Amino acid sequence: MQTTSWPSDWMRAALGLCVLKALDGGATYGYAIASALEEQGFGTVKGGTLYPLLTRFEAAGWVTIQWQAGDGGPGRKYFSLTGQGRRELAEQRQLWDLFTGTVKTHLHRQEHDEDPEGMTDGNP
Repeated sequence: MQTTSWPSDWMRAALGLCVLKALDGGATYGYAIASALEEQGFGTVKGGTLYPLLTRFEAAGWVTIQWQAGDGGPGRKYFSLTGQGRRELAEQRQLWDLFTGTVKTHLHRQEHDEDPEGMTDGNP
């Protein structure tokens, strides 16, 4: 998939929700989460961004962490959503839909919709 370079503010705003969604499919490890997000068009998510976020999710009770031995290599830390994490994902997804709908409505309004009397500068 072609990746767009998204503004960093947008990525910071959306990354937590997108990581929760990436974990919705079952236990997985950090590199797989970052790869899945990149494949979905979010660009490269660096470990220095992803792992502190996962640590915060663990502290919040949204994910559990389990070490699993690797096949002939080092072990991996697997992350899984908890019931609380699934509820958080559902709530954040609903709020995100409302928020992005509000932004989209605002951005696509015509000027005459904003000021029905034709006074766009706020002065009579």
